[in-house]
Amino acid sequence: MAEKFEFTPFEKEETSNSYLRLKDSIGASLMPGDEEKMRAHLKRTVDEHVIHRDVFGLNPILFGLQTATIVVEEIGLRRDAVLAILLHPSVEDGFLSIDEVKVQFGESVARILHGLQRVGELYKKNPVVESENFRNLLLSFAEDMRVILIMIANRVNLMRQIKDNPNDEARRDVAEEAAYLYAPLAHKLGLYKLKSELEDLSLKYLEHDAYYMIREKLSATKETRDAYIASFIKPVEEKLLQQGLHFHIKGRTKSIHSIWQKMKKQKCAFEGIYDLFAIRIILDSPLELEKMQCWQVYSIVTDMYQPNPKRLRDWLSVPKSNGYESLHITVLGPEKKWVEVQIRTERMDEIAERGVAAHWRYKGVKGETGLDEWLNNIRSILETSDDMQVMDQFKMDLYEDEVFVFTPKGDLFKFPKGATVLDFAYHIHSKIGNTCTGARINNKVVTFREPLHSGDQVEIITSSIQKPKQDWLNIVKTSRAKAKIRLALKETQVKEGLFAKEMIERKFKNKKIDLEESLMTRLIKKLRFKEVSDFYKQIADGVLDVNTVIEKYLELRNKEQGILGDNMAQSADGFSLNHGGESHEDKTNDDVLVIDQNLKGIDFQLAKCCQPIYGDKVFGFVTAGGGIKIHREDCPNAPELRKRFGYRIVKARWSGKGSSKYSITLRVVGNDDIGIVNNLTSIISREERLTLRSISIDSHDGLFSGNLVVMLDDTSRLEALIKKLKAVKGVMNVTRI
Repeated sequence: MAEKFEFTPFEKEETSNSYLRLKDSIGASLMPGDEEKMRAHLKRTVDEHVIHRDVFGLNPILFGLQTATIVVEEIGLRRDAVLAILLHPSVEDGFLSIDEVKVQFGESVARILHGLQRVGELYKKNPVVESENFRNLLLSFAEDMRVILIMIANRVNLMRQIKDNPNDEARRDVAEEAAYLYAPLAHKLGLYKLKSELEDLSLKYLEHDAYYMIREKLSATKETRDAYIASFIKPVEEKLLQQGLHFHIKGRTKSIHSIWQKMKKQKCAFEGIYDLFAIRIILDSPLELEKMQCWQVYSIVTDMYQPNPKRLRDWLSVPKSNGYESLHITVLGPEKKWVEVQIRTERMDEIAERGVAAHWRYKGVKGETGLDEWLNNIRSILETSDDMQVMDQFKMDLYEDEVFVFTPKGDLFKFPKGATVLDFAYHIHSKIGNTCTGARINNKVVTFREPLHSGDQVEIITSSIQKPKQDWLNIVKTSRAKAKIRLALKETQVKEGLFAKEMIERKFKNKKIDLEESLMTRLIKKLRFKEVSDFYKQIADGVLDVNTVIEKYLELRNKEQGILGDNMAQSADGFSLNHGGESHEDKTNDDVLVIDQNLKGIDFQLAKCCQPIYGDKVFGFVTAGGGIKIHREDCPNAPELRKRFGYRIVKARWSGKGSSKYSITLRVVGNDDIGIVNNLTSIISREERLTLRSISIDSHDGLFSGNLVVMLDDTSRLEALIKKLKAVKGVMNVTRI
């Protein structure tokens, strides 16, 4: 018998407090019997051992109440969302069906649970969640917007609860997903406070040292900062009041995440970020006087403080394309500190703060027109409507021009509407496309002409005897597939030409007739073929008989011999042209990389930024041109690539071992001493299968630092070399760069 679920004393107290707080907030929206039925259900889940702690050891009932509190207090949802949150664990575990929920709590609660279940199934396909495609598909799957809002609240709550949890790996996964998926979703919905909290907590768990460094510095400077803001604002307020303007001023400190991003972008320390806060002057101004009064405030501020003309942003005269209007200036305040001042009216501030399309585009998040308008309506309802039932009328009908489909492994791809199975096959790989005969869509067998629909899971069926046909160009919709089909048709033509050529040569040999290339070329022209490939194609297709070609060849040879006698030009048969290059297979580099599970033989390049070598932990990055670059996992560019282009990351690992050599740069630092260079180079020269390509060393104040560029074959040899170099007297440090 399963052990009964037990609440800790702390959990009992927190559960009681959360329950009472929630009841007080949504009591008016509850229906008769709701509370009694919910209490009975939760008691039954405990008594029948249905509930269990998650990977972090969290209590699901308390966690649900905490999530529901966020949904109510910070987003504005009511009864239906709260009940759905509390019932979701039971539905997920199969203890309660959606039909039972519909009977007990109504259609609306059941619909939210159905949406949560559908999104859960989407997750099980394990797509790359950091991709924009996945965010869009998630939105389109959540027919009721409350599903997405609940998911955001759930993730905020989870991020709050796991701050002291020892499961670092699981916590890291949760934090990465919050940064890639939930923070952008919250931003799109105008939930800026929750978005900032998700970003800050993600930074706290993913880059612990950076987070606490910035937090401590902000804390240490808060008093000074507040005093500075007050001293900056006071004379401005006095001047504005003297002019008879109606206004209010607010200051805001940048989030820790925002400061960290700026430090990385500007490559400077915390002290180098001068705009840690912004002052916002918001005017209560009639529509017809807005611009005039904004420029009046600008004049007052710049009369008092020296402006930086390079930092003036005038979105009053010409508003941004998304409707954002404001005047931004940066001025030199007291103590010679730069301060950003934003000047706008109440109307402009409302558009910037509440108008989702305006604000999230202003912050640089890409969007699409249909989504802008729809989310703006949602945000407006969230802020102005007490009756959240209005939400029920909203259905996602976005991305009418796009479809999102999965591979069996859960990878997610986007295609234009009308794209077919054949488009999908060519998107995966040319070889898959060339041999495609059909597919299993959601386990149902279809032809390769079948159109794709959002959410389809597609498994391509291939046959070794399948070949691309000319009419395939009319089946596919994507230019990528069309280009690959044209290339395949051309390659097929070349292969058929080679086959036909071999067949002719065999026939000539059997008949003991010498085949002269120059004479054959003249014959092809005489037969009125514009392209040699057309001639061989007709041979391969059986349109032109080989015996007829031999007869024509002999006729032409006899005719020319009669005219020229024996003074024929020498045959070019034995001539070969060397281009000086070498094929991929001929290279001495026979180390093998396995890319994306079991694919071998794919062309790749080693990234210059981190110079990976055999034995390094690596990953692949699909470039804009379609090639693959191999990076070390600890490459300095890896975090940015994963964050911005996660959908282009593929797995890679070394397999086999060849004779390849790689260029590696080592940074050596130590005490300057006579003979230090000889000591270093002598160690390298004694190493087998290792070549010194260059050495450059600088000396300053008794210390030397320099770079050694060596050629070696794997990480084990590299580690051994570093160990030996570190043992040299006077060497303080050796690092790979």
